[in-house]
Order: sequence, then structure tokens, then C-alpha cells
Amino acid sequence: MAEKSTIARPYAVAAFGLAQEQKDLAKWSEMLGFAAVVVTDDAMQDYVNNPKMDQETLTRLMIEVCGDQLNDMGTNFIKVLVENKRLNVLPEIAVLYNELRADAEKTVEAEVISAFPLTEAQQSNLIEGLKKRLGRDVSLVSKVDENLLGGAIVRAGDLVIDGSVSGQLSKLETTLLH
Repeated sequence: MAEKSTIARPYAVAAFGLAQEQKDLAKWSEMLGFAAVVVTDDAMQDYVNNPKMDQETLTRLMIEVCGDQLNDMGTNFIKVLVENKRLNVLPEIAVLYNELRADAEKTVEAEVISAFPLTEAQQSNLIEGLKKRLGRDVSLVSKVDENLLGGAIVRAGDLVIDGSVSGQLSKLETTLLH
């Protein structure tokens, strides 16, 4: 069976095209994100994975649960996913859509994991450095992992910078063994 992301890609591209036509990329992010959460709920998964569930009932249930979170185009999008038995790939569609949106808006979300909380100045310096390196606006999510001992790990798209003490020790070990 094909990977979920392969199946999801054409739907994400279609949703992105609709969002661009409507000039409402943010609304589509919200709709897809909310619908993805709904479809991954255990109770909803029972309906989605039930082979006896008819498409009309599943569509109506999904649209009712999403309620006002969907506009007319979002409702139609859900109908298409149900018709094509692709509702289960909605989380992947949302992820791929957000990647397309980030590319179009020249933004990236970076995650920094550090041993201690970063100061405002450290966060600002990190954001500026990543902006220069990636050529995009950067939004930063900071997390603390006391197991790191010191340093930090930065992830921004495909870029991973491991400046943690444990990462440096691992590199040193590899160098010494070879």
C-alpha cells in the first residue's frame, strides 16, 4: 500500500489551491487542523474504520462534529475525502498543506530544545541567526529537556543543529572509534 503522505499530497495541493483562490491560507490551516483532530479521535475512528458505515452518514457525522469550523469549501472537501475513502489521511493532508503554506509565506517553525530555559535575548539571537541561514521568517518554539546536561538542539524544517553536550560527546566517541 502507498504511504499515507503519497496519498495525501494531491489533496493537500488541491486544498492549498482552493485556499489561495480564496486568499485565506490561515482559515484553511485551521479547518484542516481541526478536522484532523476530529478524525483522529478514538470515537470517530470507530466510525471511520467501520466497513458498515455508509458514506452519507459518515459525511454528515464528520460535518456535524466540525460544525462552524468548516466553511462551505471545507465541507465540500470533507465530502470528497469521504467519497474517496481518504478521511484517514486527513492528518497527513493538514501537515502537507501547512508545509505548502510555509513555503508560500516564506516562514518556518523552529524548535529549540535546551537543558535550561532560554532568555529573551538568546531566543532573539537564535531567531535572527536562523533567519539569515534559512532566508525565511522564523517562529520559535522552546522546550526544556533536563536530560541534555547543557547546550541545545535546533530543528527547523530539514535542518538539525545538535549543539547539546550529549550530541558533542557522541560525535567525539564516533571520531575516537574511527
